[in-house]
Amino acid sequence: MSTEVLKVALIGNPNTGKTSVFNHLTGLNQQVGNYPGITVEKKVGYCKLSRHKKAKIIDLPGTYSLNASSLDESVVIELLMNKNDENYPDVAVVVTEVENLKRNLLLFTQIKDLEIPTILVINMSDRMKRKGISLDIPLLEKELKTKIVLASSRKNEGIEELKSTLLEYRSLNNDISLDTANIDPAYFKRLATTFPNQSLYKLWLVITQDVNFGKIDKNRMSGEFSFETKSNSELKKLQHRETILRYKFINDILKKGYTVDKEKATDLRSRLDKVLTHKVFGYVIFFAILLLIFQMLFDWSSIPMDFIDASFASMADWVKDNLPAGMFTDLLADGVISGLGGIVIFVPQIAFLFLFISLLEESGYMSRVVFLMDRTMRRFGLSGKSVVPLISGTACAIPAVMATRNIESWKERLITILVTPFTTCSARLPVYAILIALVIPDIPVLGIFNAQGLTLMFMYLLGFASAITAAFILNKTLKIKSKSYFVVEMPNYKMPLFKNVAINVVEKTKTFLVDAGKIILSISIILWFLASFGPGEKFNNAEEIITEKVVNQNLSELELEDKIAAYKLENSYIGIAGKTIEPVIQPLGYDWKIGIALITSFAAREVFVGTLATIYSVGSADEEDGTIKERMAAETDENGLKIFNLASGISLLLFYAFAMQCMATLAIVKRETNSWRWPIVQLIGMSSIAYIAALIAFQLLN
Repeated sequence: MSTEVLKVALIGNPNTGKTSVFNHLTGLNQQVGNYPGITVEKKVGYCKLSRHKKAKIIDLPGTYSLNASSLDESVVIELLMNKNDENYPDVAVVVTEVENLKRNLLLFTQIKDLEIPTILVINMSDRMKRKGISLDIPLLEKELKTKIVLASSRKNEGIEELKSTLLEYRSLNNDISLDTANIDPAYFKRLATTFPNQSLYKLWLVITQDVNFGKIDKNRMSGEFSFETKSNSELKKLQHRETILRYKFINDILKKGYTVDKEKATDLRSRLDKVLTHKVFGYVIFFAILLLIFQMLFDWSSIPMDFIDASFASMADWVKDNLPAGMFTDLLADGVISGLGGIVIFVPQIAFLFLFISLLEESGYMSRVVFLMDRTMRRFGLSGKSVVPLISGTACAIPAVMATRNIESWKERLITILVTPFTTCSARLPVYAILIALVIPDIPVLGIFNAQGLTLMFMYLLGFASAITAAFILNKTLKIKSKSYFVVEMPNYKMPLFKNVAINVVEKTKTFLVDAGKIILSISIILWFLASFGPGEKFNNAEEIITEKVVNQNLSELELEDKIAAYKLENSYIGIAGKTIEPVIQPLGYDWKIGIALITSFAAREVFVGTLATIYSVGSADEEDGTIKERMAAETDENGLKIFNLASGISLLLFYAFAMQCMATLAIVKRETNSWRWPIVQLIGMSSIAYIAALIAFQLLN
């Protein structure tokens, strides 16, 4: 018998624990993508309800109401009102949290009025006793005309009851919560007469979306729509009346079914907020947390990184020793294994970075950072909401640019899009890590800090400083008039859930590894081919040419083979390309091999290390030439001087700090701004800054 799939829409305000419920239901059985035609992230997961029935859980973006003011909120409305959508839910699950039930129920009543079978989950029930909260569940179920599941995602309570309730969704009461027509009976009567076979509340939502957000597709939501309606200001007044009517309905119910013993409620949150959002201590604490994170990134990840580096080097040697000599063996050892080793080595650092970010978000501290930084952001033409993309940009610039959808002001949103790539993303981390390890000594500073960890933190701070400086300049330059306001919710402090953190780290690290791995594998194979073949007599007769040149130098067989391999690499296709661009990058302290890595890393910054690993593998005849780090440290120029020294290392660090080395980010900026103008400005501007900064650094330090 085939398994029936129940479509479930998971809906709720931000910070209600909706993600925790989603993770408990689906575990790692999740898929992340974008809604068709737009860059708003969607998460879909699956869970088994019974032997012959499973649920498809659609985790919708967090929203406070069905009055859309941003694109991610409009996604919720379009899905719930379009029965032709493949993900239109059989049942809606509205997740609320016990301490903010009044505010959360506004969204619940709106969804209930869409006449979709709706289950109410009251989350964080484990906090009720400590906060002195009592609930009369039978009364609330009767008044709200729904089934209530009391849950605690922290203690994994209520999840099985929710699954059982989903199985019985057909028995749910589909009556509406309240009659919206009471806000203007005459207007709604005319609306009902014009569209006799339509839900009045759905029609009302279709009409009012233009007031809040002008990109809703009305025809998709409610068929062909044509109705002479009121002015925007009149509709706004009616929306206010609707909100008041709903809150009156909610208050009347909660007076009977929700009580709080204020003597039992603690005031720890307010005391912590006074410290963490303090205009002085707040910044000091945030700075200290960042310093601790970057110290740990180097200290904790060093052992697994060294193990992975040595393992890939041993794997390449084993392949050369045990497989028949030839083109396939060279491709596997010098191309595939060396290239992939250049990215896998950084998985520990990437995983630790996502771990720390997840802990800050799960604990509720990240919202305090957003509030704290709003004071600073305003001075540079940004809002506090710009901090979210800037901070999430430390993971990846692509979702960070998408996150600007929540910024209402077009000018602030555009500036945030343009400056976000300055923040240090996880793709830069492999480049920073290898260069810092090569040119910055591993010595203690002030007895407690590490010079390498401090350098890494400086690179992150440089990224933020560059972003806000660029924002200040753009704010003064762009002649765009717009108004904005800043509203941020302060969630309760809580101990991070291990399951949420673990799923987030695994999913984000896997995405980074798979996406980067695809690019690196393909580029490594191409690079190996270009480095292993070349045109003309110089490449084809390399052995004779070098043998004749060194006939009187009494070189060992290995030294001779090394010189032949280096000469062939220099006259290969990739060598010729590198030599062509060398005059442009030589003033920065780079040789032609680094130049090739700069070009290939435009596909993705992390390709830089993998490219050098492939080139150095092909250019060496020694089958035991060590790890990636050892190869780079041993690389010298024609005068015997190290290629990666303090001057060239700092130059490269600054180049990657400022350069727009990411095709995918340019593509997403084009999509978000609907123009090639801004990504081109971004590419030229950031590349120019990167070149100048790298040039000055090398010339001063050399």
